[in-house]
Amino acid sequence: MTHLWPYCGTLDADQKVLTLDSEGPCFTDENASAKYQDIIEIIDDDHHTMTSQLLTPDGQWVRFMTGHYRRVAAK
Repeated sequence: MTHLWPYCGTLDADQKVLTLDSEGPCFTDENASAKYQDIIEIIDDDHHTMTSQLLTPDGQWVRFMTGHYRRVAAK
C-alpha cells in the first residue's frame, strides 16, 4: 500500500490501553477516506491485544480485526 498512516494516540489513566487514531483509504470507495482506530491493550505481562476498527458513516465503530499476543515460556 502506498498510503502513509500517521497516528495520533491517547493512553488511558491506568496506562494499559493505547488508542491510536488514523485516517486511510475507505474499504468500499476508492476515492474516499475513512477514520480508523488501532487499540492496543495490556491484559497482563504475558497477554496483549490489538483491535482495529473503522468509523462508519452513521458514527458507529465496527471492529474488523483482533489479534492476541501471548508470551510463551522458553523451552
